[in-house]
Amino acid sequence: MNIFVIGCGRWGSLITWYLDHIGHHVTLYGRESSPRMQSFLATRQNDLLTLPESVGLTTDLRDVEQAEVVIISIGSQSLRALLAEEPMQALRNKTVVLCMKGLEMGTGERLSVIAGELLHPSCTVAVWLGPGHVQEFYRGIPNCMVIDSENEQVKRRLVQAFSSDLIRFYYGGDMIGNEVGAAAKNVVGIAAGFLDGVEMSSLKGALMSRGTREVARLIRAMGGNELSAYGLCHLGDYEATVFSPYSHNRQFGESFIRHQDYHRLAEGYYTVEALMVLSERYQVELPICRAVHAILYENADPREQLTELLRRGLRAEFDD
Repeated sequence: MNIFVIGCGRWGSLITWYLDHIGHHVTLYGRESSPRMQSFLATRQNDLLTLPESVGLTTDLRDVEQAEVVIISIGSQSLRALLAEEPMQALRNKTVVLCMKGLEMGTGERLSVIAGELLHPSCTVAVWLGPGHVQEFYRGIPNCMVIDSENEQVKRRLVQAFSSDLIRFYYGGDMIGNEVGAAAKNVVGIAAGFLDGVEMSSLKGALMSRGTREVARLIRAMGGNELSAYGLCHLGDYEATVFSPYSHNRQFGESFIRHQDYHRLAEGYYTVEALMVLSERYQVELPICRAVHAILYENADPREQLTELLRRGLRAEFDD
């Protein structure tokens, strides 16, 4: 396949490296003003990996027209602006794959819905989600991920074309559940960082169990399959998000509690705001997400929020 990757951050660069590694023709796009793109142009390296000479590099978004498949890996809140740019508006008959985990602030909209609204109807949209870290993939440590799309033919084509010994892809069957679950796990990752920051890491088991349960309730209320919360896109991604030292969301949560500066992208910060919109819209109680929101946006005391969670009314474990 002729593939164009938009986004030269850690995931965009890893996707580029990976797809070139398994035999596709790949071009990586980054804005000319991006220091990360300038580093690739000068040395073909960032702080995590080296791109081989077989990978194309460009700062001209108009080159996207030459691709068969377009992969987008940027901050979720920047998607609408990207898709409004002229070269993206001109796309026809392309497969656009979103390798991003987030929801739009203010609207709570899923990213595939935004793409479906803004791209030409001849384009098809898919999502690439699931666990894994750049550092581990680049070292050859395998993992499992999911590709999902409303277009069954496109989904199957992508899974077959992108699978290898390094990444085993599964066919997704629930766009709502997979997208919401993937986004919400970043909020749970921030909560895990809070626990690390207040030295209550032993509560992570309860966090994982109860976090999955509340996300499942939301997925069901939105019309998805609540079992998706227990799949690779949510619960299956917890090890990489809740425990790993590579997790930006967990690191952000811990740094926030310790009043330390943290400058890397933590998508959960934006996602929790979107989840509050969805909680209200669908009348679903999200106590863990609400506690994270209160700490991040309302200056609530982390220990008090944790205490309030533990004081919630007693109930059976699997009651709604």
